[in-house]
Amino acid sequence: MKHSIIALLTMVFCSAANAYQAETITIDSNAIQKDHKAIVVLPDGYSQKRQYPVVYVLHGWSGNQTDWTKRTSIAEQADIHNVILVMPDGDYDKWYIDSPVLEGSNYQSYIAKDVVGYIDQHYSTKADRSYRAITGLSMGGYGALNISLMNTETFGNAGSISGGVNPANFSYNWGLEKVFGDPVQNKSFWERKAIKHSAHKFLSGINLALDCGTDDFFIEDNRELHSILNAYKVAHDYTERPGAHTWDYWNNAIAYQMLFFSSKFEQQ
Repeated sequence: MKHSIIALLTMVFCSAANAYQAETITIDSNAIQKDHKAIVVLPDGYSQKRQYPVVYVLHGWSGNQTDWTKRTSIAEQADIHNVILVMPDGDYDKWYIDSPVLEGSNYQSYIAKDVVGYIDQHYSTKADRSYRAITGLSMGGYGALNISLMNTETFGNAGSISGGVNPANFSYNWGLEKVFGDPVQNKSFWERKAIKHSAHKFLSGINLALDCGTDDFFIEDNRELHSILNAYKVAHDYTERPGAHTWDYWNNAIAYQMLFFSSKFEQQ
């Protein structure tokens, strides 16, 4: 496996409030069929002399690693909470799973193993599940929950914003059948990959935060997951606020989730 930095784009914002640095890197892998870039945001005063918690933030359907920094003020959160932010590219429509039908589409493994491994090797991180969080929006919200459930030894904190937490309810949308397989022939796989069917695994000690707008088309699936988590007595932070499947909503929601993760880091 080869890891390489193909570009280093350092953007220093020199206001008193924000002086974070953003770098664009490439992380290769045998799990997927092409090289992918990621954006890493380092907090003001980043130093190899200390170690930092890391929050991995996944993009939604049709997006890439640039979405969060282009469309929101997420980079400021690195300074506010003194953490490293990592926005990897999960490809246009691969849904952050290890696909049983699409060869070389193993984004679940890529994010959890290759991306995390690269970041811990090349940056000064607190390389422990308690100081590692993963979240995302829409497709990325589903991906963050799926990846954390499949890698409980890696992530001690997870979140979802407007997450498509039950793909089977939208089986012929957004390229889902390309990576999950035919909804009829692969019905059992679709059912297993609904977050609600693995919700009890969050009892492994994952600090969990869910957020979805009341006008979002994923709201009912999020409400159902919230109810199931309550039935399992899984402690979690659940938020509904007025809003839809929009960047305005996500820009607001990520600030709340970063506060949630930061508070969990501080309790360690």
